[in-house]
Amino acid sequence: MTEHSVTFTLNGERREVRVDPRIHLGDFLRHSLGLTGTHLGCEHGVCGACTVIVNGAPVRSCLMLAVQIDGTDVETVESLGKPGALSPLQQAFAKNHGLQCGFCTPGMLMTLEAYLRSTPAPTEQDVRIAISGNICRCTGYEGIVQAALDAASAKASRT
Repeated sequence: MTEHSVTFTLNGERREVRVDPRIHLGDFLRHSLGLTGTHLGCEHGVCGACTVIVNGAPVRSCLMLAVQIDGTDVETVESLGKPGALSPLQQAFAKNHGLQCGFCTPGMLMTLEAYLRSTPAPTEQDVRIAISGNICRCTGYEGIVQAALDAASAKASRT
């Protein structure tokens, strides 16, 4: 099959690559670009583990073809922070025990990152609704919800 040229911004860096038109974005990120922070779970768009941000909106990378990112801005969990310099949301996850096995964590972080950009002062119920499309089998969600609320509060106090 003929590969297609795709130009996009990935985690702030402009990229131009050749892409098989049949590969999903999640597989492309992990296998072609080596960004293994994006986890593939159900591969049906149900679990949310593969969530990335495309043009400011959270999307399931298992449901999007890589060729569809042409001309877009893509953010993966790798964009949030670095070891020793975690983002405020990542710090809040650590502080509030918002992760256990960590499989759902990248998708939760990206869902909440996009959500908190548009909703700077969410309620607990708002956060629960925002993550309702992300499945976590370990935490019971309490730490995740508290982490989102703490991150929102920290962001509000910085502005």
